[in-house]
Amino acid sequence: MSPASSARVTKLFLKRSLEAPREEVFQAWTDPDEIKKWFAPGPAFVPEASVELRVGGRYRIAMRDETNNSSHVATGVYREIKPPERLVFTWSWEGDPQSGEMLVTVELREQGKGTELVLTHELFTTVESKQRHEEGWIGCLDKLAQIKTW
Repeated sequence: MSPASSARVTKLFLKRSLEAPREEVFQAWTDPDEIKKWFAPGPAFVPEASVELRVGGRYRIAMRDETNNSSHVATGVYREIKPPERLVFTWSWEGDPQSGEMLVTVELREQGKGTELVLTHELFTTVESKQRHEEGWIGCLDKLAQIKTW
């Protein structure tokens, strides 16, 4: 596998336009009460979210889907915080060491009166993991756009 095709396997890029100022979108990513409103795809919901918003601080987001009786907990450490334009954090699934530690970068760019959100999720161990995360992120971002009343 060439380095270019390897990067495609291990990196995921998503873009979304939101009709909200960057400050509000940044808050949706960093305020536990806001995270609970959108940070789980489809019928899943977030019963618990904690955020220690500082470089080196931890976050923990519990997701629950009662339609298939499943729970998942995402955890990580903030590596870079640059309000309202950039957020970089590690990403791991609690209780699943095989998925490894990944890295998520969220960039918020001014776009007229709204915001262009660019999400990069990288360091996947398998193509299947990348595909599952892509589906999850799309579901979360759809919910963010629908639930959040800007």
